Amino acid sequence: MPIYNPPIRDLQFVLHDVLKLSQSDLPGHDDLDPEFTEAILEAAGKLSSEVLAPLNLPGDQQGCVLENGIVRTPDGFDKAFKAVKEGGWTALDCDPEYGGQGMPYTMGVATGEMFVSANMAFNMYQGLTHGAYSAIHAHGTDEQKQTYLPKMVSCDWTGTMNLTEPHCGTDLGMLRTKAEPQDDGSYLITGQKIFISAGDHDLADNVIHLVLAKAPGGGEGTKGISLFIVPKILVNEDGSLGDRNGVSVGALEHKMGIHANSTCVMNYDGAKGWLLGDLHKGMRAMFTMMNEARIGVGLQGYAGAVPAYQNAVAYAKDRLQGRSVTGVKNPSGPADPLIVHPDIRRSLMDQKSFLEGARALSLWGAHLIDRSHLANDAEAEGLISLMTPVIKGFLTDKGFETTVLAQQVFGGHGYVEEWGMSQFVRDARITMIYEGANGVQALDLVGRKLAQDGGKHVMAFFEMIKTFCKDNAENQAIAADFIAPLKAASKDLQSAAMFFMERGMKNPNDALSGSYDFMHLFGHVTLGFMWARMAVAAQAGLDAGTGDAEFLKTKLATGRYYMKRQLPMTATHLARIQTGAETVMELDQEAF
Repeated sequence: MPIYNPPIRDLQFVLHDVLKLSQSDLPGHDDLDPEFTEAILEAAGKLSSEVLAPLNLPGDQQGCVLENGIVRTPDGFDKAFKAVKEGGWTALDCDPEYGGQGMPYTMGVATGEMFVSANMAFNMYQGLTHGAYSAIHAHGTDEQKQTYLPKMVSCDWTGTMNLTEPHCGTDLGMLRTKAEPQDDGSYLITGQKIFISAGDHDLADNVIHLVLAKAPGGGEGTKGISLFIVPKILVNEDGSLGDRNGVSVGALEHKMGIHANSTCVMNYDGAKGWLLGDLHKGMRAMFTMMNEARIGVGLQGYAGAVPAYQNAVAYAKDRLQGRSVTGVKNPSGPADPLIVHPDIRRSLMDQKSFLEGARALSLWGAHLIDRSHLANDAEAEGLISLMTPVIKGFLTDKGFETTVLAQQVFGGHGYVEEWGMSQFVRDARITMIYEGANGVQALDLVGRKLAQDGGKHVMAFFEMIKTFCKDNAENQAIAADFIAPLKAASKDLQSAAMFFMERGMKNPNDALSGSYDFMHLFGHVTLGFMWARMAVAAQAGLDAGTGDAEFLKTKLATGRYYMKRQLPMTATHLARIQTGAETVMELDQEAF
């Protein structure tokens, strides 16, 4: 059985030493002192390691089953879901008006990392519900909020998002699901949706589907799309459950991973639904959920790799293979442990330096969301809008790569199911695909986000890096190892953006063919920025003699590895971008 150890010390370091959460001027943050947040993280960590993680491997092996129209989740999921609900974890950062605890989104992300690491497929049931809750909270009528949100906050009812159809994925303008208006103000929804995560299951009394469909008069393309609330079971005026709605599960998808999450084909046969938000403006309402989901998938990308790395470290310390080239390190044994070998160390350092940087980036992104929501901070809103495709795309690409590196440490034992490493790889693969495949994230970044609001958000990002480097240029303990490489990487990013500005208008393919490299270039710069911020915090702790000195020294050493061995990839990505589209587009279609 794979192990999982909640990284509470590291989460606390980012929350308090780097983000300085309790010193924030945002509402509700002055209560988040280190003792309080540690108690929350300890409780979430205990639930994750003792309840959720033991169900991960058997849940993968058993999977979900569709029996006579009812979806059965793996053994033990019902009791675990009850424990999550009773602990109030589904309500942590939700509105108190509807039964939530009103904590910052940042705390939801911090606890969410541990839930995902322990059991990604299980966590999706409440994760999808949170996204649906947010969409209804932002766009619903008072009546809709009162009807659905209290039950969704508690996860007595769960939620989904229904976008994809058999003939259209990213191109939602092609969807065919119809919404016919009725005299009572409702709509009859008819069509089929596929790949619906947590589409149906036996963990909740009701499932509230948010469904994109076309109502009459909307025109062609995405401008004609509306969003509808379609409950699995209709809700009576007094809030009790009534008749079964015209929605059913056509099949369960047979997937590469996340077997324990019920990914469904959903059939809508004149199902009764109610408009959410404005008619023909469904994309705007849905993107409230999509943007949150993309941040959440970025979290999945690295969080799912955390236990893979932990198991690789344990195996590397235990497995005896070969002798160190610099002399025997385990004279009482027949061989030395794997961890003495430089290439194993390289692999583990690649994993460790990415994961800790990704954790900081994810929590920083969550803090930007809190700042935009709680303080109506337009600059923070613009910055997280810019960073969303980077967080989703880069963290999932590198997260999957990290699970493969961890699996590789096991050699042949990593390839057989006995050790559980295969599951980490298989589960991580979906994060690069759903909520907008990563190629689409790159196109969104280059095609929309760079030019958004006249390019002021990316310029603000560059200015933020410049100011940070200037403020820390005289910090001799970290200037050479952290500030100088960050400054150089930022210049690479600026050069790439300038190339797009100069060439993109004349030949859009020059920009789009470099978009994926740009997303990774941007990702490396942001992780470099996170590592520089962590280095400042760690060095300050050492200078002041506060905190765990060994932890802080390890943090600095890990950061130096990233800055020296990973951040230089910005130059490679820039060189690729500057080749333009010629070699990408040169071949005729028939030559492939």
